[in-house]
Amino acid sequence: MTKLFAPYQLQSITLKNRIVMAPMCMYSAKEDGLVTPFHLVHYATRAAGQIGLILLEATAVVPEGRISSNDLGIWDDTHIEGLQQLVTNMQAYGAKTGIQLAHAGRKATVEGDIFAPSAMAFSDAYKTPREMTLADIDNVIEAFKNAAVRARQAGFDVLEIHGAHGYLISEFLSPATNKRSDQYGGSQENRYRLLRQVIDAIRSVWEGPLLVRVSAEDYAQDGTTMEDFIVFSRWMKSQGVDLVDVSTGGVVQADIHPFPGYQVPHAEAIKLGANIPTGAVGLITIAQHAEEILQNNRADLIFLGRVLLREPYWPLHAAKELGAKIEPPVQYVRGW
Repeated sequence: MTKLFAPYQLQSITLKNRIVMAPMCMYSAKEDGLVTPFHLVHYATRAAGQIGLILLEATAVVPEGRISSNDLGIWDDTHIEGLQQLVTNMQAYGAKTGIQLAHAGRKATVEGDIFAPSAMAFSDAYKTPREMTLADIDNVIEAFKNAAVRARQAGFDVLEIHGAHGYLISEFLSPATNKRSDQYGGSQENRYRLLRQVIDAIRSVWEGPLLVRVSAEDYAQDGTTMEDFIVFSRWMKSQGVDLVDVSTGGVVQADIHPFPGYQVPHAEAIKLGANIPTGAVGLITIAQHAEEILQNNRADLIFLGRVLLREPYWPLHAAKELGAKIEPPVQYVRGW
C-alpha cells in the first residue's frame, strides 16, 4: 500500500489516509460567527472526496480575536449547534473532523480594540493593538479552554491550536513582535509561556488528539529560528501535543519566494530534532510529491490547502496516480 493511503493513528483516532485539509479562512460567516449553508456544502464536499482529516478554518475563541468579521466563532454556546451539524455531515463520509482554535491578535480587522503582546501594528494598513495586561492574557487562556469544551460538545475528533501566521500566539513566540519585559517576554521560556498555558488549559478539558500549527520561520533577522521551534516542539510534546503542523511566515512583513515543498524541510527538521510527528504543508499538489515526503520520513501527514479548493476530489486522482484503491461514497460508485 502507498503510504499516502495508509491509515494513521492519532491517539485512539484512526485516519483512513494521511491527507489532511488544512484550515483555510472562508470569510463566509455573518457577524455572529454562526455556520452558514456555504460551510455545510463546502466541508461535506471535501469529506465526500475522501480526505482523511478535515480541519475547519480558524475559528475565533473571542469576538475581538477574529481575523475578519465574517469568521466562524466558538466563543458562545450558540455556535455549538451549527458546528455539530458540520461534524455530522463530514463524518457521514468517513472523514475525521478537527477545528482550529484561533485568536488573531494584532492582525484582527474587526471594529473596536484589538490586542497583542506589544503595541505594534502589523503594517500601516492595520490598527495598532493594545498591549495585553496579565488579566487580558488570563481571559484569553480561559477563552481557549471554553472553546475546547464547546468543540468537544460539537463532536470534533481533533483540536488544533493556531500558533502560526502572525496571529496572537505566534506574536508571543516571536521576538520580532513580542517586546514585553514581564514573564511573557524575553527568553524562549517566557515567550512560550502563553502557548504552554493554553495547551495546559485545553488539556484539562480535552483528552483527544491535539495539534499545534506553527510558523517555523519568520523570514526576519530578529524573528524566531528553526532552533527555537525545535525547542518549542520538545516542550509541546512533553505537554501532550500529538503533532506539529509546520508552516512558515506571516508574523512580520517579509519577501517570501514559495515553490513546491518549500516548507517541507521545516517539518522534517522539527520531526527529527524534537522527535515529534509533524504535518507538511506548502504547495504540495502532486501525489508523487506527497508520497515522497512520507516515504522519506520527512513528515507524517500531508496538509493540502488551495489545491483542495480547485479539486475537492483530489484523493481520487492521487489514488489513480499512485495505483492505490480507495472506496468512494456509495452514491458515486458508478462514476469512480
